[in-house]
Amino acid sequence: MTSNGAEAAEQGWDGPWYRVRTERFEASFLPSEAEPLDAVCNVDVEVRLTADASRWSATVCTLAEVERLMEKDSRTGESLNGRYFWCSDGLIVRDAGIDNITHVLTGLLDGGDFTQVLQRLDDD
Repeated sequence: MTSNGAEAAEQGWDGPWYRVRTERFEASFLPSEAEPLDAVCNVDVEVRLTADASRWSATVCTLAEVERLMEKDSRTGESLNGRYFWCSDGLIVRDAGIDNITHVLTGLLDGGDFTQVLQRLDDD
């Protein structure tokens, strides 16, 4: 168990990926190279469910990161001068860090919302 109650059984680096394995899924995160894992605030994740091997994806951002991006856009003129934020398969979380995001993924599975929130990836 991680400090916030997520069920991580095994976690570690696998090339550029940081993988977290639990009994129900494997989450493969692609964090920035120099970013501490407990500070990850904008990351792509692919999740493979153990039960059926289906693959799912999300771009996970914290509220603070969305605020930072919108502020930047207000200065650069992008996104109607920072009036909106959009990203494909976006999932907004309150707190940063791989452990927190893993906890959210576990909670989505527990609550039955996982397949409504993440984007299913087609297997070719």
